[in-house]
Amino acid sequence: MSDGLNVSVLDLVGMRAAESAASAIARSVDLAQRVESWRFKRFWLAEHHSIAGLACSATPVLIGHVAAATKTIRVGSGGVMLPNHAPLVIAEQFGTLEALYPGRIDLGLGRAPGGDFQTLRALRRDSGQNGEDFPALLQELSRYLGPEQEGQAVKAIPGQGSNVPITLLGSSLFSAQLAARLGLPFAFAAHFAPDYLYAASELYREHFCPSKTLQEPYLMVAVQVVAAETDAEALRLFTTSQQRFLRLIRNQPVELLPPVDSMDPLWHDWERATVENKTRAAIIGSNATVKSGLERLVHGTGAREMIIATDTYEHVDRLRSYQRVAEVAAAIDTSTIGSPPTLNRV
Repeated sequence: MSDGLNVSVLDLVGMRAAESAASAIARSVDLAQRVESWRFKRFWLAEHHSIAGLACSATPVLIGHVAAATKTIRVGSGGVMLPNHAPLVIAEQFGTLEALYPGRIDLGLGRAPGGDFQTLRALRRDSGQNGEDFPALLQELSRYLGPEQEGQAVKAIPGQGSNVPITLLGSSLFSAQLAARLGLPFAFAAHFAPDYLYAASELYREHFCPSKTLQEPYLMVAVQVVAAETDAEALRLFTTSQQRFLRLIRNQPVELLPPVDSMDPLWHDWERATVENKTRAAIIGSNATVKSGLERLVHGTGAREMIIATDTYEHVDRLRSYQRVAEVAAAIDTSTIGSPPTLNRV
């Protein structure tokens, strides 16, 4: 019998309409403290810019705030978008966090922009960047976090020698292949882009090269989960997330909105198809439904950890959902889950 499935939290610090950032952040801190008591492994915050309704843009600041309010749970980024920042600055920020909260800081890295074209310009990013320089940026960042090298002119202080653990994040095959080649943990963003989940998982496992960091693959899958007393109630609560995705594709603020009994009056057919495609990996339902869904996802991908993204309008519903996930995950015997099947290639 295993100790259960490792589960973690992904938080975007969602805001309600006309709510202050301070109020939304306070809810996130409360959530972190609760999931710590429920033995969640990590609490990750995502970097997004210029998106009305999300208060997570200053990710390292939030990580420090949450870490200060908790005691044991690992706190980190899910993720920091590396091309948005100078590697030296990231190394200094996370080196400082590691100095303040030793052994508790994670650095999850993505290569997506985290915003639109105008936002990229405001971040001083070159409009021609397409993510192809990500491996070089990663190498530079790793140099600043690793042991000081002979003749190294520029050092991250704090940061140098801190060895803050790095996880690569992605929703395509690019980051899966890079993480495998470098022997790093890999987290797939199935919570909003599930298209390549199984292909990326297989690619990562098959091509993984052992490293000083890892001797065997460590795959995490980020997935939306809403757990409630019944499937019907969970589906009703999930309409808050569906409305957020709908407003995102309409380029509207993505504040948390109250759940509705039916989404049908709110969207056109093409919008429904888009939202349902983006959220088709979501696991929504009672404890039994969530347990079955998590087991199926672990079996299909070989994931060692699930990063749970849950957004409900009422904070109490979110807390109850995460508590249910903790109970379900503890009951999953991962030792009985076999190797994922090999995909049929065309």
